[in-house]
Amino acid sequence: MSMQPVRLVDVAQRAGTSTKTASRVLNGDPRVADGTRRRVQDAMNELGYHVDVLARSLRTGVDETIAVVVPTIGDPFFASMIEEIERAAFEGGIKVLVATNSRDPREEQRVIDSLLARRVAGIIVTPFLADYSFLTVVRTPVVFLDRRPEGLDSGAVLVDDRGWAKRATEHLCRHGHQRIAIVADDMRIRTSAYRLEGYRSALREWSLDVDSRLEALDCERADDAYRATLQLLDLAQPPTGIFSARSETTVGVIKALHHQNRTDTALVSFGDVELADLVSPPVTVVDHSARTLARRALDRLRGRMHGDADTPDDEIIDMTLIERGSGEIRPRVTTAPAGGGVR
Repeated sequence: MSMQPVRLVDVAQRAGTSTKTASRVLNGDPRVADGTRRRVQDAMNELGYHVDVLARSLRTGVDETIAVVVPTIGDPFFASMIEEIERAAFEGGIKVLVATNSRDPREEQRVIDSLLARRVAGIIVTPFLADYSFLTVVRTPVVFLDRRPEGLDSGAVLVDDRGWAKRATEHLCRHGHQRIAIVADDMRIRTSAYRLEGYRSALREWSLDVDSRLEALDCERADDAYRATLQLLDLAQPPTGIFSARSETTVGVIKALHHQNRTDTALVSFGDVELADLVSPPVTVVDHSARTLARRALDRLRGRMHGDADTPDDEIIDMTLIERGSGEIRPRVTTAPAGGGVR
């Protein structure tokens, strides 16, 4: 005699809740109380309940898949973000489809359109430069991560790029640095532009000159940052401190400093990178937690999938400065800058 498959109603009875609530837990609805969620998940495990994904897709007319669209999977930040979303979504029986926009606005809209055509249940996207006004007539929930979209009054899950870039630069100022360089990405991207503004603001407040020769901008990949850092180190008056405005650029900066045996140059990174705490000196970072951002974006998407309205309000995730050693290196020689002195 074959065993009957475990039904969701069986799970609900075991957990002492309604079938509707059990369904909400299964779908990852963030509005379910933690205690109820645990009871339902424990009942699923005890009874060996498995989601019939095909049946559920046929019943709802929507694929049991969410999509994540990022500029590149080569950036450590985006790689960590994707990994966290996949892990959390899997717990709710939801598949994750990953796509890149190749840092091309035309490709960006084409990718979104193709995902909408596949009837995915929702999309989490880190926008590049595309105009997202085409989404005003789209019913599929879309949540924006790390950057606000152009052409659409929709909030995002992000961090205070300008404020924390300023704090990172001020950290170098406090340790006696007067020639501080920045290595950053494409200035057309809002996050990059905000971080440059924060860097410059800190220099001005510390009565230091804003020197374009110390601004290595448009470093799209780690290799670009590597070459730019070598050029900075080759200046007649090289920087004694570097603010790397993105985790992928940090990889290139670290490589250049070590290849040139310039580990006496201070470094603060906006965003952590793998093994940053194991190199010598360990890298001081402003903790731009991709995993925290990813979890909050997924929670926001689940809410939208369960009826929450879109909102223009941003959700700002806090950050932390982690002192590991590289950002606390003091310059070997301190000279008065042309525009003023150290406070």
